[in-house]
Amino acid sequence: MPTKATTRSTNSKAAQSEAMRAEVPSTIARSDDKAVRTWKKAHDSAVGSYGEGQRAHRAAYAALKHTHEKVGDRWRPKPEPGPSDAQAKQRTAAKVRSPRPTAEGVNATAPVTRLREMARELDIPGRTRMTRDELVDAIKKANRRAAAAARR
Repeated sequence: MPTKATTRSTNSKAAQSEAMRAEVPSTIARSDDKAVRTWKKAHDSAVGSYGEGQRAHRAAYAALKHTHEKVGDRWRPKPEPGPSDAQAKQRTAAKVRSPRPTAEGVNATAPVTRLREMARELDIPGRTRMTRDELVDAIKKANRRAAAAARR
């Protein structure tokens, strides 16, 4: 049974997340409380460093992609935290000098079996015969479709 201190901190985190939902992008607002708090705190910190704008948003998404992956129209915690694609693996200076395409929140470093599970959840046809790159591309496309449908 949770203690009063545990329950109080859990309730305050939940209340904190609910208050933040109005201030985050819609895909993050539909996600779990941890995703909301992660994005918002990273964004606020980045605004302090870089000012409001695209750079602060990119920094917040980079922090979120380290702990979460995008599946459909929301972000879910990754089984193992870490960089999600080749761009995220680069050092900061290298990202600026020679940027690589991102996987748009898809955990491209996940095992193929995990990518196939995500493809099954998203009902992507032909997933059992796809390569890793094809799976990542198909999941990115399905995620874009689901996010667009959720905005309507």
